[in-house]
Amino acid sequence: MNSSHKKSALKENDGIEQPDSISASSVEQIQKFRRKQPTAEELIANILKGDKTALSRAITLVESTSEKHLEKANDIIKGCLPYANQSIRIGITGVPGVGKSTFIEAFGKYLTSIGKKVAVLAVDPSSSISHGSILGDKTRMEELVKDENAYIRPSASGESLGGVARKTRETIILCEACGFDTILIETVGVGQSETAVHSMVDFFLLLNLAGAGDELQGIKRGIMEMADLIVINKADGDNVKRARLAKTEYNRALHLFPIKNSGWSPKVTTCSALHNEGIAEVWETITEYFNLTKENHYFEQKRKEQNQYWLIETINEQLKQHFYNHPEVQKLLEENKKAVQNNEISPFAAAQLLLNMYHK
Repeated sequence: MNSSHKKSALKENDGIEQPDSISASSVEQIQKFRRKQPTAEELIANILKGDKTALSRAITLVESTSEKHLEKANDIIKGCLPYANQSIRIGITGVPGVGKSTFIEAFGKYLTSIGKKVAVLAVDPSSSISHGSILGDKTRMEELVKDENAYIRPSASGESLGGVARKTRETIILCEACGFDTILIETVGVGQSETAVHSMVDFFLLLNLAGAGDELQGIKRGIMEMADLIVINKADGDNVKRARLAKTEYNRALHLFPIKNSGWSPKVTTCSALHNEGIAEVWETITEYFNLTKENHYFEQKRKEQNQYWLIETINEQLKQHFYNHPEVQKLLEENKKAVQNNEISPFAAAQLLLNMYHK
C-alpha cells in the first residue's frame, strides 16, 4: 500500500462554533443607560428625597476633574445649597493604627441607634508614585455600611496636603441636602495640614493611643490646640491602666494652652471602640460642646469663618487649575523644567517667567 494513502493518527473534529464574545443586547443596554444619564435637576430632586444613589452620582460629578462636568456639578451644588447647613460637622483625626475606622463604625452605629442620620466622608491617602488609593473604608466598616441611616463615601486625597479630598467641602453640602444631620470627616492622619480639616468642621476630635510618648505629644502645639476632644482609644484589657495614665497626662498638658475663642475647655476621655465602651460618653461631650457654642453664638461665627475659608480655598484651587491647564504655560513649563535641571536658569527666575507670561 502506498504510504501516501495512509490515514494520520491525528484527526481534528469539527468544533462547536463559539458565540460572539460581546453580546449585542448588552451593548445596546449599556448605550441606552449612558444616553439616559440624569440631568442636574433630576439629581437635585432625588438628593432632596434622600436617594443615596443620586447622592453618589452627584459626588462623582463634583469630584471629577473634567471640564465638561464642571457646569453640571456647579448647578447641583447651587440647587442643594439652600437645603444645606442643617447638620453638625465633626472632624476625626489620629495617627495611622489608632483605630479610626473601628471608632467611626462604633460611633456611627451609636448615632444611628439614637435616631441620627450619619454620613462618613472617609479620605484615603493617595500614592505619590501610582496616584492610586485603596478606598477600603466600606470594607472596614462592614456593619455601618449596611445601616439604612448611614452613608459612607471613601475618596482619594489626591495631591491635597490636608488629608482632605479636593472636593470634600462640596460633598458636605450634598450630604446635608440629602438629609444627613451628622457629618463625620475622617482624615488621612495627623500632620501640619490638618488645619484644612479644622477649617471645615464644627468640632475637632483627636484619637490617640496610650503609651505613645504622651507627655511629649501632649505639649505639642498645633494639633493639640485645634482639638476640642482627645479620645484615647483601645482602653481595654491590659491597656486600661496606661489609658488612664495618658488621660491624666493630656489633661495636664491642655492646661498649658490659652482659652479657646469658643469658651470651651478641651476634654480628654477614654474608650474602647472594639468593645463599644465609652462611645456614648464621647457623644455626650460633643453635645455639651454644641449646646455651649450655640448659646454663646460661637457656632454661627465659626460657620461664617468656614464659608470665608472655602471661598479663598476655591479661588486658589481654580487659579492653580487654570494656570496649569493654560496651553502656553504647559509648553513653557516643559522647556523651563529642562533648563532648571541643567542649571541654565534658577527655579525662582523660571517661575517668574511663567507667571509673567500667564498674566499677559
